[in-house]
Amino acid sequence: MSLTNQNATAAAFRALHQPGNPLVVTNVHDAATADIVSSLPTCKAVATGSYAIAAIEGVYDDDMTKEQNMTAISKIAKVVVPKGIPLTADLQDGYDDLADTIKQVIALGVVGCNLEDVDSKQRKLRSFDDAVSRVKIAVEAAKAAGLPEFAVNARTDVLGHGGTVEDAIARGKAFLEAGANTVFVWGGPSGRGVSREEVKQLVTGLNGRLNVILRLGEGYLTVPELRELGVARISVGPGLFRVAMNAYKQAAEQLLAA
Repeated sequence: MSLTNQNATAAAFRALHQPGNPLVVTNVHDAATADIVSSLPTCKAVATGSYAIAAIEGVYDDDMTKEQNMTAISKIAKVVVPKGIPLTADLQDGYDDLADTIKQVIALGVVGCNLEDVDSKQRKLRSFDDAVSRVKIAVEAAKAAGLPEFAVNARTDVLGHGGTVEDAIARGKAFLEAGANTVFVWGGPSGRGVSREEVKQLVTGLNGRLNVILRLGEGYLTVPELRELGVARISVGPGLFRVAMNAYKQAAEQLLAA
């Protein structure tokens, strides 16, 4: 794919993020799941998920190396990119040389990324200024690589590190000003997600340019509810991976018990 065509795909991907009419992405973790999702007529874009990729590698999410993640993204890209479907990659915290990481995924045909504000090596939240600076680095690296429409989904884990919704909004606004396309607010501790009231506050504070994770199961906000609340993007993280693994375990148990 030429950079001109790739940039057009990136621009189309950015345009899919509409507050109140959100893009729903089903995170994939290998070529097989990428092929399944990208073959669905309702698929508008494909997103990778680092948690599931790490699990397949037999490591904890924060312990996965850049090489392991990039290898998986490369295999997924070979399935998705030729179909002309936008692919966005979960780059965790971007690793040591963030600019180089961005250039490498762009070379694979990727048109967007998730970028966390937690230092995976230190296991702690980056300072406000450091987190904002890294969003700027990612945006500028994409421009330098010839892809100015590259979409950065800047993630903040501040709620899980003792921060408030106001803290998440402050970071989110700064991320958007630094060039991010959307802000992904990870929920509080123990994977609780974000509550209805938190989503309302975040949508108002970030003008709807919000990505939240959909928790699969009873008691969590649904796609129609999140759409009504005005978010711009909905992802599932490792949700579908866990569904698949639970089904695999159940089938194996039945087979071995026969």
